[in-house]
Amino acid sequence: MNSVTCSGQDFTPSKIICVGRNYVDHIHELDNEIPDDMVLFLKPNSAISCQLSAFAGEPLHYEGELCFLVKDNRFAAVAFGLDLTKRDLQSRLKAKGLPWERAKAFDGSALFSDFVELTDDTQQNLSFELTINNSQVQAGNIELMIYKPREILTEILSFTSLNDGDIVMTGTPKGVGKIRSGDTFTGKVYANNELLISKSWQAI
Repeated sequence: MNSVTCSGQDFTPSKIICVGRNYVDHIHELDNEIPDDMVLFLKPNSAISCQLSAFAGEPLHYEGELCFLVKDNRFAAVAFGLDLTKRDLQSRLKAKGLPWERAKAFDGSALFSDFVELTDDTQQNLSFELTINNSQVQAGNIELMIYKPREILTEILSFTSLNDGDIVMTGTPKGVGKIRSGDTFTGKVYANNELLISKSWQAI
């Protein structure tokens, strides 16, 4: 089983719950409709990886996100995460009205920085950015989200339990694109405009 790190302690998520279509500009970017209800899907533990791949049967696309670690049924820590997507496959599945898992839940489709513990005050003022080769490609914050973290947590707990160490990925803003081998990806999370965590990966 794969693990993530928070304050020097390893956690083994039983699942990753992801929010789709949570930023209006990203919805327009992919020519999707704004959903009436929260869009949620799952990634298994086997999706977690330390290696950023540019190809897995087809070219992969990146999506940078704010991610939360669950402890005692609350969001206890935050990290930067990359949700990798088989975009062509996802488009074909959506066109047929089929689930997205083949395009979203494959092995190696979720990467995370270390997690940093949060206070309630900090959680309200979180933002992040993703750069590729030192050029910013994505930036997001809680104010831009359609569904805020507390709403997301309440909705998830209305239908399923969360174990300590489970991860919630809260959606991606505009600026998604194709991963190119050799590019350096750096994700940063800020609280009250102060850097909390930074993580870099080189795509292979």
